[in-house]
Amino acid sequence: MIPPEEALKVILEVARILEDLHVPYAVGGSLASSLHGIPRSTQDGDLVADLRAEHLQHFIAAVADSFYVSPERALQAVQRRTSFNLVHLKTMIKVDVFVLTAEPLSLQEMARRQAFPVPGDPGTTLHVSSAEDTILQKLLWYEKGNRVSDRQWNDVLGVLKIQGARLDFSYLKEWSRRAGLDDLLRQACEDAGVRPD
Repeated sequence: MIPPEEALKVILEVARILEDLHVPYAVGGSLASSLHGIPRSTQDGDLVADLRAEHLQHFIAAVADSFYVSPERALQAVQRRTSFNLVHLKTMIKVDVFVLTAEPLSLQEMARRQAFPVPGDPGTTLHVSSAEDTILQKLLWYEKGNRVSDRQWNDVLGVLKIQGARLDFSYLKEWSRRAGLDDLLRQACEDAGVRPD
């Protein structure tokens, strides 16, 4: 398992390349929940990027010095709007790149991403999924995994407990309803001791 600050350093390298190419991105997964909630070690870093075919050659050339990447898998992911991964050669930390889809929740996540100051690196920011979208995406992964992942559930509870009343519960209720996750959101709020008023 990797401390979140180590994974952040690696994902920051990828983020800078995406910014140079003017590709919108948002850091998600356990890194986002660690920033918004309770930090924990992770197995990799996740980000969503609006990568398109015209970006790919420049992107692969830019990451090639520091990361292993399969150009074929990256191309397939861009064409199919799925995911591929990069492996940081120095640390062997994996970065999963999820190509932005046309799913309404994914589009909302990208539109609502926030510039987040990188801990220990003054003046440096990363685009990170909002606390609300991090909760929704974690609930989605929890649902897809047959509701058995303690890590996903605890990440959700951590964000709810730390963010509390700062969360936009109207947004959470609306989008959890649209995604069929409203029962999970209610249970998570109850487990976290948060009132979704």
